Amino acid sequence: MLTLVFLTLLLVPAAAVAHTVLGRNTGWFAAAALTVLGIFSLTWLPDVIAGETAEEHLPWIPTVDVGISLRLDGLGMVFLLLVLFIGALVMAYSARYFSPQKKTSDYYVWMLLFVFAMSGMVLADDMILLFVFWEFTTLCSFFLINRSGDKAPAPAQRTLLLTMAGGLGLLTAVLWIIVRTGTTSLSAALEHQVWGEDAVFTGVVAVLIAFAAFTKSAQFPFHLWLPDAMVAPAPVSAYLHAAAMVKAGIYLLLRFAPVFEGVAIWQSLLIICGLITALIGALFALQRHDIKEIMAYSTVSQLGFLVAVIGIGTPTAIAAAIIHVVAHALFKSSLFMMVGIIEHEAHSRDIRELNGLRKTMPVSFVITVLGCLSMAGVPPLFGFVSKENLLKGFLSGQEGTFGPGLTWTVTLLAVLAAVGTFAYCGRIVLGAFTSYTGAGAKDEPRKPMAADAAHEAPMSFYLPALLPALGGLLGFAPFLFDGLITSAVDAAATVAYDAHFYLWGGITVDLMLSVAIMGIGLVAVFGRTRLDSVIPRTILPWTGVAVAEKMRTGSIDIGRRVGDLTRTDMHGLHLTVPGIFLAGLFIAGVLHVGDVGSFDPGHTLMTDWVLIGLLAIFLVGTVISQSRTAAAVLAGGAGFVVGAWYFALGAVDVGMTQLLVEILTVVVLVLVLRKLPRRFHAVSRRRTVVSAVVAVAFGAMAFIATFALTGRRGQSPAAEWYLTETYDVVGAVNTVNSILVDFRPLDTFGELTVLGVAGFAILAVLNSAFSTSDNEPAESKLWDGTPLANSEDNTTAMRKVFTWMAPFIIILSLVLLARGHYESGGGFIAALVLGGFFALRYLVAPSDSAVKLRFDYALIIVGGIALGAAIGLAGFLDGEEGSYLRPIVIVEGLPLPWGTEAGFTLTTALVFDVGIYLAVIGAVLTAIDRLGQAQRYPAELLRKHMRAAGKTPAETIHAGEDPGDLPREADPDYAEGELRPGELLRARRRKEGEE
Repeated sequence: MLTLVFLTLLLVPAAAVAHTVLGRNTGWFAAAALTVLGIFSLTWLPDVIAGETAEEHLPWIPTVDVGISLRLDGLGMVFLLLVLFIGALVMAYSARYFSPQKKTSDYYVWMLLFVFAMSGMVLADDMILLFVFWEFTTLCSFFLINRSGDKAPAPAQRTLLLTMAGGLGLLTAVLWIIVRTGTTSLSAALEHQVWGEDAVFTGVVAVLIAFAAFTKSAQFPFHLWLPDAMVAPAPVSAYLHAAAMVKAGIYLLLRFAPVFEGVAIWQSLLIICGLITALIGALFALQRHDIKEIMAYSTVSQLGFLVAVIGIGTPTAIAAAIIHVVAHALFKSSLFMMVGIIEHEAHSRDIRELNGLRKTMPVSFVITVLGCLSMAGVPPLFGFVSKENLLKGFLSGQEGTFGPGLTWTVTLLAVLAAVGTFAYCGRIVLGAFTSYTGAGAKDEPRKPMAADAAHEAPMSFYLPALLPALGGLLGFAPFLFDGLITSAVDAAATVAYDAHFYLWGGITVDLMLSVAIMGIGLVAVFGRTRLDSVIPRTILPWTGVAVAEKMRTGSIDIGRRVGDLTRTDMHGLHLTVPGIFLAGLFIAGVLHVGDVGSFDPGHTLMTDWVLIGLLAIFLVGTVISQSRTAAAVLAGGAGFVVGAWYFALGAVDVGMTQLLVEILTVVVLVLVLRKLPRRFHAVSRRRTVVSAVVAVAFGAMAFIATFALTGRRGQSPAAEWYLTETYDVVGAVNTVNSILVDFRPLDTFGELTVLGVAGFAILAVLNSAFSTSDNEPAESKLWDGTPLANSEDNTTAMRKVFTWMAPFIIILSLVLLARGHYESGGGFIAALVLGGFFALRYLVAPSDSAVKLRFDYALIIVGGIALGAAIGLAGFLDGEEGSYLRPIVIVEGLPLPWGTEAGFTLTTALVFDVGIYLAVIGAVLTAIDRLGQAQRYPAELLRKHMRAAGKTPAETIHAGEDPGDLPREADPDYAEGELRPGELLRARRRKEGEE
């Protein structure tokens, strides 16, 4: 099972690589791979049918008993086969649905991630892992919907908000179950006695699980997101409706059904909400003219059947739900793919426009008829078997806690919804393939398409839709599912049940109900013109989508108003709250000053006081300086003093890091300062005094705390252990680096991820921001009128030095990276050295365009984080003690100059260090390159607007020039009394950003 899940994940990068060669035909590759994985899964089928359960466990976070625990029983097997085989059909269909010119690489990536998430979810036996995969399906659906065009973001956001709200409900339930049962194992938790002992706990968890499932499976009142998500293309809809997103909620309900059997609030929620959903889904489907919308509401209705019958809770009802899950996956995947084919070939989905497709698209007509007959429950198709078993499941309520009256009320409501199913199936077939004969008085008039305007799709296009439609013929042999469904019911019910499915079982009550459904349904189909005139197009003055959108925008408005209460650019106000907190801690520390240990004056040397004096000089100069440039230089000097202090104390690694950070900080500050006024703005004397008092007070607090609490009580036991045991445990001499990449790599990986996020934040900010240099008058620019203003001449000497030093800097960077386990070095320091190379390369260039990077440095950040995450998986290979990010020895005893007497030991920690190396380099490149380019935006934007106006900009306009100082006639939109050109540009930029 671990291999299966890993292979589904491996398919994602494999498909991305294959797409560079195959393009849209990557769908065939993905289909073949998923088919192989499905066949591989079938090797477990005989054991599962025999009642056996497969289990695998891999430690993940062993300290809190969280692991990659997988378990395959009959219920998981049903959903796993649907995920893989329906996924294969949809992938094959996608290979012809998209045009060759359409960019589909991201589509295949997210679809295969969807397969991975669903596979992991149905196999997960650890509740934390189950939740992770549950939320992963939410994210996959969001990105698949969001990529579907200009109208997609709003539906994608509404879908995300609703389904993630359910995810929070699931998380709450999972955490409470873990606390009460003492285990993260789902199978063990479901067998715990707490469910029968604590009714309050059981009832609350039942509500939370139902809430999570309702949001995912589009149950009333959360049904609105599913039709709203129809902006997604047909392949996404086919997979999402048939085997993925909505089936996740059904799976969750079935998995928890045993512990909630007979729980009144569970049964009430599922039956009431399920039947309401089934009825309103059928009603809304009969209102619609877009066949994709009809299909969407039909899914809502069918899911309502499933939820309601699960609420009945008897083994018969559970068996009916599982067999209908299979039937629904077959006919719904086929029908959604047919919607895409009709839209693709006829260029319309409106039944008022489609005309006579039965003649021009005969194969499509047959496939659609097969799918609709199965969904309508017409014999001998498989949907008839599953629908009849649904009715049997509803009637089985009498076997449980329901009386005859309640049982028949629920059953008759289900019959009414089934009549609606029959009616909208007829609406799909007759509306799409014959002339529309609805009530034209209330409908917007549409011109029917010409009878020969469409043609049949090629076989490679309709074959993936034909196969599941032919699967409906399994109605002739439903007994093939007896063993698998029996095993699934054993996992989802508390009582053993021997499932037997048949096409003809004699004259029974459920058969009579099926006949009644088909009879009334035929009346509704043949009387569809009158039915159209009776059914109102609007029932309420609002729609669910409008309500959800209002809630979304309203919450944003509330958040903005709350933020306005405290939003300010004054740093002092932001520091007030943490300042009060720190002052409280300081007072508490003073009260316990006697507990800090003995003070030994021998730790302080004369050089310490010299360095303190230098540090004070630099800091005082920084805070009293009025020049931004001088303040930057003085602050850098203070940083160099601190670095020298580290060297004096023997902390070579920390000292090197400090010096390198200071060098790069100076470069970044120079790039920032050239966009700011030369001098700081004036402040009042009162503010200066208050700031000085606060700064001195907090500085004194920090000094006293540091002096009292560090280095005064000898080595701690942890420090002694690291110093004595590091080499024996991981073969490292550099203890500091070893702690970062061997003993606490998960902490480092978290910091690495934060660094990557910061790099992308820099990109986002600088891509959306203007240079502020137009606030500074041209005559105040620092170097105007001096030889330094000529960037070509004043960098000649530095370019010569750089030419000779560049190879040595790169070699030094690589050496520091490789020897980090034994000497001063490591990924972070090595990356800072290489960052110095890029900074120097940038500074010696006459302009930023001369050194513009030809590669995407954002990918370097992603690559570093991905490499660190991927190499962490190797830690699982270390036998029973293996865990994520545990270092593994690759080669030992290599004779390298920076090893030990025993030789150089290469471990996966070095590869993890390479991930750190790449991520830091990417972040440095992001800051340097984007800060160097940001000043060009105003002038370039001005040129853009002038070109759009058909005019030529003045010859004096150059990249980086202050647009606020340009002549007024250079801006065609400028008029007397309006904004200056620079201000006008900023206003336009803000407007473009809003749009």
